[in-house]
Amino acid sequence: MEKLRNYRPETNNMPFHYRLLGQDRMALFSFIHSLNTTFGTSIFEPIAEILARFNYPFAEKQYVVGNSISQDALNVIQDIINELSTTGNPNKVNEIIRIRNVCQRGNQNNLRTVKVDLCIHDTNGNIYFFDIKTAKPNISNFKDFKRTLLEWIAIYLFEHPEANVHSYIAIPYNPYEPNPYERWTLRGMLDLNNELMVAEEFWDFLGGEGVYSELLDCFEEVGIELRPEIDGYFSRFN
Repeated sequence: MEKLRNYRPETNNMPFHYRLLGQDRMALFSFIHSLNTTFGTSIFEPIAEILARFNYPFAEKQYVVGNSISQDALNVIQDIINELSTTGNPNKVNEIIRIRNVCQRGNQNNLRTVKVDLCIHDTNGNIYFFDIKTAKPNISNFKDFKRTLLEWIAIYLFEHPEANVHSYIAIPYNPYEPNPYERWTLRGMLDLNNELMVAEEFWDFLGGEGVYSELLDCFEEVGIELRPEIDGYFSRFN
């Protein structure tokens, strides 16, 4: 709540909205926008790590994948991206096989340390990397998302060529509820069954069946507890 106490809405950069909606509504809008930008690292990542640790032998946020990738793997990844741009028929299982076959071939490219939002190891030796995105990722960035998911695989396989590694985009909630998430916007570049988890899929994968609903209830309880303080803050703008 310290951020809430000290928060000051900026209105000069949206003067038309400010004049149209008024100070109180713009304060609410600005505050919610600020929350959206900080939920990923400040709330979603820590909660995801805590939940996963109850069910998996290893879970860590901001996990270091590595800092090297082979040139041949980079070439294969570019080939995959080029193919998907024309055919739109992703197959993550085959893509990982192609990367694994060349993961230590060619020149070694040294990178800045590469981290993932969340890494999980299960009891069967599977390793999962998650990139936690906003609820409505920009469609123009899907190609970059795909490249990132494949590069994580290649970087990890460079050091661990036999590892059973998987990479996913995780979207914490469905903004289209009660309608289904518009997965069609991701089709063609992402393998929807093997590269995307949305809302219940993600949270229940981490914490077990029903965890997503329980998590929403927890947020509601916290909101009720903090309601007087939140109302007091916004009362200044009435």
